[in-house]
Amino acid sequence: MATILLVEGDDQVTVLTGSFLEQRGHQLLSAGTPDGAIAILKKTPHVDLLFTDVDLKGEIAAGIDLAADAKHIHPNLKVLYTTGRALTDGMKARFVEGSAFLEKPYTVEQLATALVVHFRINSVNHH
Repeated sequence: MATILLVEGDDQVTVLTGSFLEQRGHQLLSAGTPDGAIAILKKTPHVDLLFTDVDLKGEIAAGIDLAADAKHIHPNLKVLYTTGRALTDGMKARFVEGSAFLEKPYTVEQLATALVVHFRINSVNHH
């Protein structure tokens, strides 16, 4: 089981992705804004993965900035970025080291595969 912080501006995506992660046996934390995510990270002693949209509330690179800030709080934090927007090479160059990217729209199978392949995060339950 992993503790995953999902930061997503779209409530529908949060519900669908969050329920999938919980069904797979992961502990889910969620926030809709970078400030909300930072507050959670500061009060939570252990978070395994930050799964963040790059574009939060209309700020195109807010998720990239969030990940950099989050790594200062939890240096071993793994980061999985997602977005449906085209990313420039300059934006991708700002991704934190060791992170991965999952393009929207993604399927739950693609998400599960990304967790295992990039971060060795396996599911506990297979409902």
